Amino acid sequence: MSGNTLNTDSTFQQAFTSLQQDPGVVLFTALQWIPQRSGLKRLFTSHPTQYPVGGEKTVEISPGWLGTVIEDKKPFLAPDLAALREVFTDSELIQQLGCGAVINVPVLDPHSTVVGVLALLDAEGKYTKQSVATAVEVINANLPALVQAFEAHPTEVPEAPEVPAVPGKDTV
Repeated sequence: MSGNTLNTDSTFQQAFTSLQQDPGVVLFTALQWIPQRSGLKRLFTSHPTQYPVGGEKTVEISPGWLGTVIEDKKPFLAPDLAALREVFTDSELIQQLGCGAVINVPVLDPHSTVVGVLALLDAEGKYTKQSVATAVEVINANLPALVQAFEAHPTEVPEAPEVPAVPGKDTV
């Protein structure tokens, strides 16, 4: 593990610990938004066996969820299994982990660009609009460190440098 990974893990772990206190979290993931692929890459997880770090979600992301969290930059709440199933293709696994509700909060940099999303999951019916407000407060209290943690991970694969053409023997 690199020093950056250790630092970002510590930041995400601190956010997870704070959010466990209130509004409560069983499953927690930090997902980096990768606009080039319209995808989310998992940087941190409370359940690495079921949701390994480095895993990506692209095609299975619901357009309604993308509109709310990425385009409108607003938190998303699915308070029960029915709402969760409408958005997440992995709702069966989520349910097996004892969860049936989710709050997703976008993490915005100083330019109001989404750099990541924090996903909080708990038992069905556990989350309310007040839970969302509490989660947003906790995240905002840790916002500079969270933005830095997301930005410590490159979102693009660097392009291979161009190799200059070597003139052949018969060129001038």
